[in-house]
Amino acid sequence: MITMKMVPKMLSPLVKDWAPQAFIISFKLETDPAIVIDRARNALEIYRHQVVVANILDSRRSFVVIITKDSETELLLSEEEVEKGIEIEEKLVDDLQSRHTAFIRDKN
Repeated sequence: MITMKMVPKMLSPLVKDWAPQAFIISFKLETDPAIVIDRARNALEIYRHQVVVANILDSRRSFVVIITKDSETELLLSEEEVEKGIEIEEKLVDDLQSRHTAFIRDKN
């Protein structure tokens, strides 16, 4: 028998109390492409953090959308990149690192 319990959402206290000056990224994985962007935007509005990485379960290894309050950036692996063994995380990390650098620069 497995007993499961709901755990509290930690994003709100992280943004408001623990690290209000930090660059905070959350992830939104959905099964329905029709709702993922709205859900990601809703998370940004509720939690007031900087970025949501949104993706769909079926394409999570090859396609993500990076959502900020002002933008939506699609990252997609080409067939050639997949054949070379490139993973979407490589593009994702590069993009988020650039955003983090800009965030730090703008804070100072």
